Amino acid sequence: MASELHGEYKVHGGKLVVVDCSVADGALRDVRVSGDFFLEPDEALDDINAALNGLSHELPAVEIANAVTAALPEGSVLFGFSVQAVAIAVRRALTRASSWVDHQWDIIAPTVLPTAVNVALDEVLTEEVGAGRRNPTLRFWDWEEPSVVIGSFQSVRNELDPAGVQKYGIKVVRRISGGGAMFMEAGNCITYSLYVPQTLVDGLSFEDSYKFLDAWVLAALESMGIEAFYIPLNDIATEQGKIGGAAQKRLSNGAMVHHVTMSYDIDADKMVQVLRIGKEKLSDKGTRSAKKRVDPLRRQSGLTREEILDRMSATFANRYGAQPSTLTEAELQEARLRVENKFATDEWLLRIP
Repeated sequence: MASELHGEYKVHGGKLVVVDCSVADGALRDVRVSGDFFLEPDEALDDINAALNGLSHELPAVEIANAVTAALPEGSVLFGFSVQAVAIAVRRALTRASSWVDHQWDIIAPTVLPTAVNVALDEVLTEEVGAGRRNPTLRFWDWEEPSVVIGSFQSVRNELDPAGVQKYGIKVVRRISGGGAMFMEAGNCITYSLYVPQTLVDGLSFEDSYKFLDAWVLAALESMGIEAFYIPLNDIATEQGKIGGAAQKRLSNGAMVHHVTMSYDIDADKMVQVLRIGKEKLSDKGTRSAKKRVDPLRRQSGLTREEILDRMSATFANRYGAQPSTLTEAELQEARLRVENKFATDEWLLRIP
């Protein structure tokens, strides 16, 4: 007799989708979809169950979603959920996708390190999680030297003003993920990295995975009186404008890094002397002449950077049962080695001049 399988998926900002099923001869059997969602017409639920019954248990989420879409009657209305949500719940029932509660989470508190080491750790720790040698982990960055971290696919020449870089002694490092440049002085922004198995975002679109992985930080901001939301693809904003941006990199070992930098109190005048793109982005807002600082988190929360970091860490720990952790000496040693052999080399930094 085939064992009963159970999977659940809570749609971000939506409803809960539950799938109960079994597997026999490599196919889904006795599939029952339920939840607190809304669906019209009622009979469409029978069509969803019928579409899932008999599907191969090895199908990826996108093909499961396509099968459900094809079976829905014309004019069906799914409110609070989607065919993608059904597919994710199926994958979770089959243990091919995971949820936050399926993992033991660690938190690494801010540790002052050279910026290049911080960047190298993103690669090292993602590999460690993928290999099963480290629990999925949230790590907060800290650093001392003024820096710019550029995206994997950005041009050094197009992003940076050499005069500003030299004037302010800026350390320039290229990271492994895409996205835009990060202007970072000690204490002027908040940066964190999440190292997770890709099963956590199985079935989610790239856009939805950003919102999903940062639901906890939006809750932390809300607890500080900051009503933040995502602007696709990767910007975190409030009604007063952008406060941060996210980036991701998925490795072939089944793990991924998702990291975010949010402005706490940035010297905008200095930033536009260092970043070429900063001049263009800020000029249409009058920032260069009207403001000297970009300070959304400091201004909107009224809290110190340390208080915000504490609130974020506590929110994550409370939601997911995370425990304090530290970087191992082996991880630090490997990161320093990669700085020497990769992240501090011209070959890496100037691969897109």
